[in-house]
Amino acid sequence: MRLATRNNGKPDGELGVVSSDGTRALFGTPWPNLLAAIGDWSRAEPELRAMAERVETEGEPFAYDTVHAPLPRSWQWLDGSAFSTHGKLMEVAFGTAPIVTDKPLMYQGMSDRFYGPTDPVPFIDEAGGIDFEGEFGVVVDAVPMGISAADAMAHIKLIVQINDWSLRALAVPEMRTGFGWVQAKPACSMAPFAVTPDALGEDWRDGRVGLDLTIEWNGKPFGRANGREMDYGFHDLVAHAAGTRDLVAGTIIGSGTVANKGYAKVGSSCISERRAIEMIADGAATTGFMKFGDRVRLEAKLPDASAPFGAIDQVVVRR
Repeated sequence: MRLATRNNGKPDGELGVVSSDGTRALFGTPWPNLLAAIGDWSRAEPELRAMAERVETEGEPFAYDTVHAPLPRSWQWLDGSAFSTHGKLMEVAFGTAPIVTDKPLMYQGMSDRFYGPTDPVPFIDEAGGIDFEGEFGVVVDAVPMGISAADAMAHIKLIVQINDWSLRALAVPEMRTGFGWVQAKPACSMAPFAVTPDALGEDWRDGRVGLDLTIEWNGKPFGRANGREMDYGFHDLVAHAAGTRDLVAGTIIGSGTVANKGYAKVGSSCISERRAIEMIADGAATTGFMKFGDRVRLEAKLPDASAPFGAIDQVVVRR
């Protein structure tokens, strides 16, 4: 099942179901928005699935330029760093020491706004080191404190595709304070569709999204790393986040930047990683960060080349 949120002039938008080929939609569900539905998922899901069957033969043409992020805002956004390849390359890029821990890495970011898939993304200036970061995320229902990873799997109700925008020039100074990111992590973007795990078939396994995340920067191929190489599955990340607190329904948890050990072949999901690879290979980074007017497109693909989440396709603009 695919869900989307249409702009209706309200902060949380209007919830709808979308056909499997992404061409038709039915809005006017019994639930005013996705945040309300995920808060009562045991009742909402069967009603939405009934509409999802109808939308395959009914519904109106789906217009990408009318939609928000599936969750235009939520109660909580927790982003992990579950790909060790990414972590090691970022140590090179930032010149930082390895983080020694036996637990998943995670920070809490801003959740009061997620950009829609075609929204222009504003920044004050280019000096901040504007970077995209392609990743996957999950949306949970209410998760009790202290849950096991095995039991956490049942609380993963939806999967999303995210661009976790970053300002690299601001990241290291903030990291050195020990308090975490604020200025270096502006609002993220989401692809148009949130999907239930069954929509990915065998490509949702062990709490991991086994899809290539294809990225183009200004129309040129940049990366196609696969989500299967997470060191921790999403169920592990959910359990970690709930270690000392309940998670409210609607909490979004990210995988961190998708990265593969074979990055020489598949490329990267962020510019900073490419710069690190250049440092390793040539002694210096030559790729710059994004400029105003640059466009980035992120689209995860199934084996049949269809895109279950749709695409994020955005331009960087001056505020």
